[in-house]
Amino acid sequence: MLARNLWILVAGLPFATPFSLWETLSNGFEGQELLNALTSGSNSPKNEIQEFYDAESLQKADFSTLQSHRDDSYSLRIKSVDPGKLGIDVVKQYSGYLDYQDSKHFFYWAFESRNDPENDPVILWLNGGPGCSSFTGLLFELGPSSINSKLEPVHNPYSWNNNATVIFLDQPIGVGFSYGDDSITSTEAAAKDVFIFLELFFEKFPQLRANDFHIAGESYAGHYIPAIAHQVAVAHEHDKTFNLTSIMIGNGITNSLVQYDYYEPMACGKGGYEPVITEEDCAKMRKSMPRCSALAEACSSSGSLFPCIAAGVYCENMAMNAYEKTGLNVYDIRAPCETEKSAFCYRGIGYIEDYLNQPSVQAAVGSDVSHFTGCNDKVFLSFQLSGDEVRPFQQYVAELINRDIPVLIYAGDKDYICNWLGNLAWTEELEWKHKDQFSSLPLKSWNSKETGEPMGQVKSFGSFTYLRVFDAGHMVPYDQPESSLEMVNRWVAGELRFGT
Repeated sequence: MLARNLWILVAGLPFATPFSLWETLSNGFEGQELLNALTSGSNSPKNEIQEFYDAESLQKADFSTLQSHRDDSYSLRIKSVDPGKLGIDVVKQYSGYLDYQDSKHFFYWAFESRNDPENDPVILWLNGGPGCSSFTGLLFELGPSSINSKLEPVHNPYSWNNNATVIFLDQPIGVGFSYGDDSITSTEAAAKDVFIFLELFFEKFPQLRANDFHIAGESYAGHYIPAIAHQVAVAHEHDKTFNLTSIMIGNGITNSLVQYDYYEPMACGKGGYEPVITEEDCAKMRKSMPRCSALAEACSSSGSLFPCIAAGVYCENMAMNAYEKTGLNVYDIRAPCETEKSAFCYRGIGYIEDYLNQPSVQAAVGSDVSHFTGCNDKVFLSFQLSGDEVRPFQQYVAELINRDIPVLIYAGDKDYICNWLGNLAWTEELEWKHKDQFSSLPLKSWNSKETGEPMGQVKSFGSFTYLRVFDAGHMVPYDQPESSLEMVNRWVAGELRFGT
């Protein structure tokens, strides 16, 4: 999920409005002092955010270690998690860290399939942010259990590990239980670390190498996943040790330049839901769009830092200013936030933080870190100020489908921040070998195999599928668990067109 409006995070700096910051940047501000001011403290997640257990405690974590043959600076720590200690699931579980020397440490937690782990597919799940833990997916959306107000696990019958082994990885560093001294401020840099993690994971569990492998995630994972898939399928096409079967992106931010065009339609009643802002504010958004588009194009074409910062500040202000006045949840346009205590509107996400900050839980999974935070604003700010958000990543999606690697783009149709209109638009504009055939197709009804009831709409051609999920917000598995599980089960079983 997108963790924060950028303008909120830069508020208090010596620029009265996002417009004056934009003017400063666009007028050629040389800017190293500005950049230092904006990112002060943002590149030290190890020392600024996390607290640590002492060396004696860490030695008791009972890890085994596997060193990378590709780069001996990397190694993988693995421990078996006792299912009885936490009650998240009864299946075999593994946790640990991908370590890069003493400067980067990425935490993961993997759950075997409840069905047939020797033959079922493997899924890597990533949440977004940037800077948000994938344990939101694990304990709030699609994992084996959720956490209730008493900080107790509640069994999830619609978990994606019903028919797949699922790995939840916290990345980049500074996210969840992951930590380090190095700074990761771009999707491209993060993708290289994830590739090494996957290579070591499949080396540790060689029996899974022959199984289908899918990368899935939501929100800013719309950046991460295409870049990671590029590392697997293109950059290491001839020397990788595992295969990539498909990718799945839910309510992703993959092409920001296109997504910016669809905030006004979504807020103003053109996305299948009633208008939620005034006509006056709708008109203001429409008036702001040309400048937003020009800034975003300047970022994309220049490759320079400051046009991307300017675009991010201006365009996010355009998208969020009127919407925030409504008090509605940016992840679900139908309702206000459940709580003001959580930055992400949902009480259950707060329960996850409380649960994972229990020493007994941290000991059971072998965390080096004694303070878990669901979303790290400093990581978010570092990515934003590198211009990463505004840069498009759909070109990597085109690489995959031109190689006939299946891609599923799905979107809950009540999300505002990464809404279904914008996701549909960029898929139809994507330049690839079957663009004309795909873009000309109408959306058709996607119906449940069990009940025959409509669950959404779908269009598919070749290796590319777009799926609109009815009555779901940003987090489809949370809002529509049955539809979500049927979607993933049909996809990993090879039903790429969902009956169309």
